[in-house]
Amino acid sequence: MVRGLRRHEAGFSLVEIAIVLVIIGLLLGAILKGQEMINSAKVRNLADMSSHIQAAYFGFIDRYRNVPGDWNAAPAGSAIGVAISGGGNSNGRLDNVAGANVYDEANALWEQLSKAGFIQGAYLGSAATEPSTTNNLAPLNAFNNVVTIGRTTDYLGTNPVRLNLVVGRGVPVNILLELDTKLDDGIPLTGVIRAALAAPTIFANANSWGGMLATCVTAAVPIIWDVAADDQDCNTVLLF
Repeated sequence: MVRGLRRHEAGFSLVEIAIVLVIIGLLLGAILKGQEMINSAKVRNLADMSSHIQAAYFGFIDRYRNVPGDWNAAPAGSAIGVAISGGGNSNGRLDNVAGANVYDEANALWEQLSKAGFIQGAYLGSAATEPSTTNNLAPLNAFNNVVTIGRTTDYLGTNPVRLNLVVGRGVPVNILLELDTKLDDGIPLTGVIRAALAAPTIFANANSWGGMLATCVTAAVPIIWDVAADDQDCNTVLLF
């Protein structure tokens, strides 16, 4: 009598399944680690940019005994040694005149700092013009949004008129929490790193470069960076 052949069904052993799960875990870990490294690099970029601009601002004052951007164009050009198109009223501080001229001295600041060699770039200093991502009037942050500077009250918490650097819109909320923690206290209402306002009064032109989404911070006390909301259009200022 001929015996029937035994059918062998193919399948994965427990060892093979375990190996596959380990590989998947390693791949997921590598992806998450890679994203963490990318985020950390962006935080460092924003931190380095902010500290460099602040150092350039005070370095300019130390060298020329005038405030960049506030300095009238003609004497600034004579002192720096190149033609300067943008300048201010030389009253010893950056001003933000409401309306079309709100960016006059802010734009002039970038031109004067760059032509004096304190920052990289070649900015135009044009008056009565809102900066954009393409018109070369202001630097851009790591998320390709305009960075500006002024004397405003457009930040959360106790907010007297203070000179501040607007780090720029388009920053994910988790990046700003890490930046605030790295440079300050991690709280959007206190310290030198503050959350921008949802409805700014100064840099509030067509692009509202001084603003951000209201939901970047929690509405209820305690006010914190709302990482759970995962907003991607947040903004912060660095108080001088």
